[in-house]
Amino acid sequence: MPNFKELVTFEYENEYESAYDLSVKRNFSIPKIYSANGDLQKRWYVYFSFRHPKSGKLERQTPFYGNANTYKTKEGRMSVLVIYRKVLLRLLNQGYDPYSDNIELHKRLKNKNKVALSVDLPNKHLERPEPIPEKTSMTIQEAFDFGMKLKEKLVSTSTKRDYESKIKIFLEWLSTNHPDLKYIHELNKKLVVGFLNHVLARSSARTRNNYKTDLSSIFQVLFENEIVEQNFINKIPKLKSIPERNKTYSQNTQEEIFRYLEEKDPILLLYIKFISYNFLRPIEVCRLKVKDIDINNRTVRFKAKNSPLKTKIIPELLWTDLPDLTKLDKDAVLFTPDKIGAKWNTHVTNRRDYFSKRYKKVVKDHFKLGINYGLYSFRHTFITKVYRALLKDSSPFEAKSKLMLITGHTSMTALEKYLRDIDAELPEDYSTMLKNVHE
Repeated sequence: MPNFKELVTFEYENEYESAYDLSVKRNFSIPKIYSANGDLQKRWYVYFSFRHPKSGKLERQTPFYGNANTYKTKEGRMSVLVIYRKVLLRLLNQGYDPYSDNIELHKRLKNKNKVALSVDLPNKHLERPEPIPEKTSMTIQEAFDFGMKLKEKLVSTSTKRDYESKIKIFLEWLSTNHPDLKYIHELNKKLVVGFLNHVLARSSARTRNNYKTDLSSIFQVLFENEIVEQNFINKIPKLKSIPERNKTYSQNTQEEIFRYLEEKDPILLLYIKFISYNFLRPIEVCRLKVKDIDINNRTVRFKAKNSPLKTKIIPELLWTDLPDLTKLDKDAVLFTPDKIGAKWNTHVTNRRDYFSKRYKKVVKDHFKLGINYGLYSFRHTFITKVYRALLKDSSPFEAKSKLMLITGHTSMTALEKYLRDIDAELPEDYSTMLKNVHE
């Protein structure tokens, strides 16, 4: 009767020789185990190479982790990986091809009552290895819920809402176009590219890129927590997009708008003056509450784009237009649809959207302004005015240094880029130079 060592040797040689027949050009390498030199802080896995059908070269395939890295001892991980390696080698010998759909192989395996994972060992004290687990049993919905649960601890409320909105649209698209998909490991790059193409067809390259970025961010969380084997979304190329730019208003147009709003919509006019005179962004104005206006020091405190809290002076030109705030509820929202300083229980992004739509209806439609003119245009217009006024008595550097204190830009580089984007910096008339060249 053969002993245990002879049995193992016999099985090994059968497995090895069938895969490593030197008379035939092999399509795959023998699977190997990566154990990170015993470092349990790193991920262990089984890896192999397979011959690419076009190049004819052996190319490294995606490593297989399974649940090996859930084991906290070297012995535990290695025992699982040894089984993975053996099963993978058997599948390769039976015709598994990572570049094909493997339908025929799946049918053959399915028709068997049971796929043997190991041989019976003669030592009755040795336990049979556990069956190989699936890569993951987490559904697509469960995986994204898991990713959001971790991500929401790191992002703002508005960013969280943005993630949730995009994930919802993505899952709805999957449900409509690929209803058979259930588990997260079934998602692949081709499917996500298909969804991004769908977004592109319905919107713009910029919107498509935003979806790619947010989905990739969630997938990175899943990858870091070993829910998926790789974040293939971050390998999808970003499309070149031309950003929409709000143009500055001409002097005449801006003055006409202000005169029109004095009678038509004073609340909207005051809202615009906070953008124009204090250089706040529309959403920053929407965040303001009565208590953010310091009456004694004539300052306004607000949450800015790149900092948690900023303070600016309120110029006299704006201060004289403010109503008496002393009798108002300090926690009231400064700008609401019907009055200054009242309750308005809706998210700040909804407030911003409300005033944007109100501006379109009241002003843009009346003056027939194009898509590039909006509330943000007032910020560009008045920063341009101040900068050109400063240039009359200062050098460009001195003018920008003073302007930084007014606009709140955190660096000279950021301010200079902003001024270039809005065409605030224009050269002097260079006709003399052209004339000299002509002569």
